[in-house]
Amino acid sequence: MDLVIGPLDLSTHVDEALAVQAVAFGLGADEVAVRRQIVLRHMTHPGARALGATVGRHLVGFVYGMPNNRGHWWSTVVEPYLHEQGHDNWLDDSFVITELHVHPGHQNRGIGRSLITTITDGAAEPRSILSAIDTDSPARGLYHSLGYQDLARRVLFPSAPKPYAVMGAPLPLRRR
Repeated sequence: MDLVIGPLDLSTHVDEALAVQAVAFGLGADEVAVRRQIVLRHMTHPGARALGATVGRHLVGFVYGMPNNRGHWWSTVVEPYLHEQGHDNWLDDSFVITELHVHPGHQNRGIGRSLITTITDGAAEPRSILSAIDTDSPARGLYHSLGYQDLARRVLFPSAPKPYAVMGAPLPLRRR
């Protein structure tokens, strides 16, 4: 496998990235259409950046994030949950991992780990935050292995059928 991880112009490759996310996350066409607009809007935020993992010419994984801003929708949803746990200060000086997805046919090969560690290595902020479905999953296991801790659990996002956990880690992320 000739895996290459590098910068990704997500605005140009949004459809390829969302195809990976759709398979990895089980999204339908309507959800993909909504997320397409969200991704394109996110990529206009100051400091937003993305990385892709390619094998040959095929995108098999991607990550994107940005410096957190308390005015962003995600922050306004998670802030009360973090505040209740005494962790709302994590919304300041943090780099948010907005999305991280690896095609199921390429999972369990270290691609997700490489994507998240590479993007956070370039962050100016001293810590990283993210949200993940609040279940015992390989993704949450990866985040815990990198040093992410649960800051709030059972976080409910509008229209999301399952609760999420908000997780945070100091940077740089812990290596194996």
